[in-house]
Amino acid sequence: MDSKMEMAPIAEFDKSPEDTTTTMDDLPPPPASAVSIPLSETKIETPKKHRHYDEDEDTLSCGHWCEYILVVVLSSLLLLASLVLVLFWALYYRKGFAWNENPTKQFNLHPTLMVAGFISFSGFSMLLYRISRCCRKLYAKLFHMIFHALAIPCVVLGFIAVWDSRNLADPPLPNFYSMHSWMGFVTMGLFAFQFVVGFFSFIILLCCEGATAAFRASLVPVHASFGIITFMMAVATCLTGLTEKAFIELGDEYSKFSEEGIIINALAMVLVALGILISYTVRREPLRVDSTKFISERL
Repeated sequence: MDSKMEMAPIAEFDKSPEDTTTTMDDLPPPPASAVSIPLSETKIETPKKHRHYDEDEDTLSCGHWCEYILVVVLSSLLLLASLVLVLFWALYYRKGFAWNENPTKQFNLHPTLMVAGFISFSGFSMLLYRISRCCRKLYAKLFHMIFHALAIPCVVLGFIAVWDSRNLADPPLPNFYSMHSWMGFVTMGLFAFQFVVGFFSFIILLCCEGATAAFRASLVPVHASFGIITFMMAVATCLTGLTEKAFIELGDEYSKFSEEGIIINALAMVLVALGILISYTVRREPLRVDSTKFISERL
């Protein structure tokens, strides 16, 4: 047996200083004199951006600007051309206008005033409101309403003219039997409904602007959709009326490419082009000014 006793190894101890950090839970509460800052006051508020009348966030690219200028110029020229053609047809081929003393010439007021009201004035009204980028939105709304207001007496006088001319004819002619007259009645109803709804929602409700902003914004797509429907109905009604008048007045001469028949067909093609172009311009997303955005700010 070995006389020497083996010594046990000396344990190694961690000589790093003891962690005396106190946890947050062990800290005493702050003294009563300490000032506490509410959490809501520590938030940094970012300034809000306000949209001004002369600003337009819907900036267009170069290609869209070219498209915008093209459709606006072409639409304006076609709207004016429709009015010029119907005036030329009524004055040159139908021998002008009259009132009750000449029912035949009194009838000429009907196509002239209906094209002026339903097509020219209504078309310019839609273009000014939906794609106007050169003036404040309030002015665009006013011009939109003014052009619609100008269309109302045209439609009313045009209806009275055709009613009287048929009743004063010898013998009197029946009313409201043709497809054209039925479509015209529906178009006039849609037009009156559009004007009343637009005037009520966008003019009268401005008296309580803040409370009605959301309601008026929800009416914008409905009002715009029915506006296009009314315009397309007006184009279709004019086409049926022109066809009916051409067959009644020209008879067999219509199939022989007479001058008056060519003018009537040219007017019809202008109306078809307007129906396509106006609906395209109004619904084309890059060209339209979004009226649902900032509706209360831009009113």
